[in-house]
Amino acid sequence: MNELIEEYLSILKIERNLAVNSLDSYRRDLLKYRDFIVQKLNIADISEISLGHIRSYIRFLSDSGLSSNSIKRNISTIRTFHSFLSTEGHTKINPAQLLHAPKSSQKLPSILTVDEVESILDAMPTDSPLSLRDIAIFEMLYSCGLRVTELCDFKMIDILWDSDLVRIKGKGKKRRFIPFGPIAKENIKNYLDRERPQLSKKNPNVAEVFLSRNGKKLTRMMVWILLKKWSNSAQIKKEVSPHTLRHSFATHLLEGGADLRSVQEMLGHTDISTTQIYTHLDSEYLKAEHQQYHPRYD
Repeated sequence: MNELIEEYLSILKIERNLAVNSLDSYRRDLLKYRDFIVQKLNIADISEISLGHIRSYIRFLSDSGLSSNSIKRNISTIRTFHSFLSTEGHTKINPAQLLHAPKSSQKLPSILTVDEVESILDAMPTDSPLSLRDIAIFEMLYSCGLRVTELCDFKMIDILWDSDLVRIKGKGKKRRFIPFGPIAKENIKNYLDRERPQLSKKNPNVAEVFLSRNGKKLTRMMVWILLKKWSNSAQIKKEVSPHTLRHSFATHLLEGGADLRSVQEMLGHTDISTTQIYTHLDSEYLKAEHQQYHPRYD
């Protein structure tokens, strides 16, 4: 079996031009599989391996505490290895042909606490250049749960002042209306009255609300850079992105008792199952609070 593994790895190296680290990963997975087949199941002839044997190995991986993603990678390796064996004539059949990988566990998005969001906003001094713009940007991202692209595409005509709503063009050019609170409204107005007129002089025909120093439409990358800057100033240790503010918006609404369908509408999700990830996140938050503060948790 060792010779077949090395032959397979050589083909991977030549045909797929895999990096050394990737080849090492394949080798580790296959050698672990070999040890189980030979030592645990006492199978010496590779042609005797059945689907049941492979499933026994998958259960062994699961019982050892391996993550679903790691198990999924191992299954992929085993399937391609047995495909190679049958294609090259080393075995008559491919026992892994009907082997299905488990679904990857859904990763909960990272969020900020309310205090962390406020600390980022408070870290922006109102007397520094373009600080009013930056405050307005992150108030909008957090207060309305916008995607960064939606923020960059946001135009002057999309602010409905009398209704306290903003009109957003989301994915698939679908439009939705989102309320924005008095704090966000005040900060946007401060930016529009005191900073944007100077920026727009360089490019007066730009319709977007948020402008760069040269008067052009703000880019997604610049929003990332600005958030990184102010997160560092606030000494936030978490990895923070514009989407983190969107996750935080949804989670904080649900924590406060907001209806799931209302949050779905504000986020612009077509399928409510996409929004339901935040209910799981809310549950994790509640469990953490329970663990920390309940006197009889231990």
